Amino acid sequence: MSAFTLYVIGFVALLCGLGYGAYLLNVPNTWIGVGALVLIGLGVMSAVSHTKQRDEPKEAPKP
Repeated sequence: MSAFTLYVIGFVALLCGLGYGAYLLNVPNTWIGVGALVLIGLGVMSAVSHTKQRDEPKEAPKP
């Protein structure tokens, strides 16, 4: 399993927990949805930036 997949699975678990907690606190469903969308966007951006592969350095040209 790739690092990106593990990161996304963990983030989804976190998002579900936060959403359920907000539901138990009687936060309106509209705001739970808005918060979920914002967190999904942040999570995808964070996952991509943390798991992207670096380019291999090119060898210096020989004189």
